[in-house]
Amino acid sequence: MSLTAISSTPSGGRSSGDGGLNLGYSRTIPGLLKIGQLLSLLIAFLCVRLARGWPSWYAFQFFEVVVLWFLVAFLIFFLMHLCRLQVKMPCINWPLAEFFHYSVGSVLIFIASIIAAVKCGAVSSLVVASVFGLIATFLMVVNLWTSYSVACGPAAGEQE
Repeated sequence: MSLTAISSTPSGGRSSGDGGLNLGYSRTIPGLLKIGQLLSLLIAFLCVRLARGWPSWYAFQFFEVVVLWFLVAFLIFFLMHLCRLQVKMPCINWPLAEFFHYSVGSVLIFIASIIAAVKCGAVSSLVVASVFGLIATFLMVVNLWTSYSVACGPAAGEQE
């Protein structure tokens, strides 16, 4: 049994030879998913940051830290695709790094959103923050599902 991760790289915008911005990436499905994730994480962070009367200080500090950390990480990945940094820095395995961050991020943001939903104490902005955290988790899972084809089974050419 082997596990293979294959990244699909959308082409859009200019050709890969010139050094300009790849604005066409923001109109592709992975680009739109990243924009949706960034917006939902930003809304979740702002809802928690601007809320008054946190019922559980530690739970929402954890939520804030996790959401802000992955908001910055996903913003870096989005800018990396816009500026074509994966071509300029080939020494880093970008698809694997992005897959790792999205996998860990979806699990941690899901956990933080569940904790926030349980500890919200009927404070409406905290409920909204946990909902947007769950939306961001869903978008991350969809991005993982559509961008990386993970096949469990015999690899091509292997016989049992």
